[in-house]
Amino acid sequence: ACAQGRLPPPQSAPRCQFGGACFSVHLVNSSYAEARSACGSRRGSLAWVSTEAELRLLLGVLAEAAVGPAPSLFWVGLRRNASACTYAERPFRGFSWEGIGGEAASQEVPAALGRWVKEPVNSCSSTRCAGLQLTPAVAPGGDPNWGWKE
Repeated sequence: ACAQGRLPPPQSAPRCQFGGACFSVHLVNSSYAEARSACGSRRGSLAWVSTEAELRLLLGVLAEAAVGPAPSLFWVGLRRNASACTYAERPFRGFSWEGIGGEAASQEVPAALGRWVKEPVNSCSSTRCAGLQLTPAVAPGGDPNWGWKE
């Protein structure tokens, strides 16, 4: 899932929030590094969200792209550097959003964004990436089933 900034490139069909982020989805079986490079070639970066409204927009885009009833894992810019540890009490468990150019994007994280499908490995010694897992089945209340997964 790529964050396209405020002005989407003409070749893609991103969904945008008024005055905010734009997201596009590209279905390719690839590594985190390959996905990051592909987003960069589209003048974007791996997606990251800082508000619940942005998360809802991203979930909508991903739900439209998900294929079949099985869970789908989409790379987003969620990464934990080798020098960072796992923190069970934090919503992102020590992971942070990777901004443009590989720099960490700093922002406050609403607790509602801290939903994990499976808790990440407790570690302080290796770089780890997390994606957004989406199950097409809708949860009670009309929201898709989703969570972060290392």
